[in-house]
Amino acid sequence: MTHSEPARPRGITIYGCGQDEAALFREIAPHYGVVPTITESAPSGANIELVFRNRCVSVGHKTRIENSTLLALGRAGVKYVSTRSIGYNHIDVEYAAGVGIRVENVAYSPDSVADYTLMLMLMAVRNAKSTVRRADTHDYRLSDVPGRELRDLTVGVIGTGRIGTAVVDRLRGFGCRVLAHDNRPGTAATYVCLDELLRRSDIVTLHAPLNMGTHHLLDRQRIERMKRGAFVINTGRGPLLDTEALVQALESGRLGGAALDVLEGEEGIFYTDRRNKPIGSKPLLRLQEMPNVLISPHTAYYTDHALRDTVENSLTNCLKFESGNQHG
Repeated sequence: MTHSEPARPRGITIYGCGQDEAALFREIAPHYGVVPTITESAPSGANIELVFRNRCVSVGHKTRIENSTLLALGRAGVKYVSTRSIGYNHIDVEYAAGVGIRVENVAYSPDSVADYTLMLMLMAVRNAKSTVRRADTHDYRLSDVPGRELRDLTVGVIGTGRIGTAVVDRLRGFGCRVLAHDNRPGTAATYVCLDELLRRSDIVTLHAPLNMGTHHLLDRQRIERMKRGAFVINTGRGPLLDTEALVQALESGRLGGAALDVLEGEEGIFYTDRRNKPIGSKPLLRLQEMPNVLISPHTAYYTDHALRDTVENSLTNCLKFESGNQHG
């Protein structure tokens, strides 16, 4: 009688993992029969050895994965990369496929970004930045300009995937008019062409995926077509918006304000402590000077619920790949 050897626990290497994620991976991985190898560092040629015998790796969205690193991962036996994000703009998926690596994203609660988007809208139309700044200096006078109520406004939602749809659902509770634009309509909003949405909307919020076709989706020409005094909200990806054109429209008074959780050139700045270090991004510094512009460091997704979703789905994705490729 022969006895089969017990299955070796599956291993996954998790790169770019902060302390919050690491704690969850250590808590949850054993329930999936997974042994995690965890590092705060992004994958690079210097730490490829961490994938030893692991065909699956998980990467964060905060650092771009260079093609040379993908090649090194492939040569080390990696067949699958799960990125802990919805977007892929930090990794060359086609190149990865060319070196034998499949790349997939993870789904997490769309409510995290949708809630944050509504918060930014409300803060923008109620002049929250200047109000709080004045109160911090003990100036408790009312603003010269009253805020606006969402029920009186038209909000244009560009991109109605899971997050955009969640934003539309929330906006209904405020009684405002909602317009939407997407190549594949998927919610009960009123869909219009992009030019009409820009012309009619008091607030424009961006939720389209970033790709070659949506880079600078809001460029100089489209910003000029927007309603005078309108607000721009971006919790999607920085390059959806032409930052230089936005700055000029804000400086000229063409737009009423902006609330941005993402920004072109944020890489290497957001998620770092720059209190005592120079910041080389002139557009970021200029935007932060403006009383009608809110900036936050790509944090809309960051809730306890979404974080747990991300960790669980990273593990699930890797195990599904392994189970479907036992002999790959």
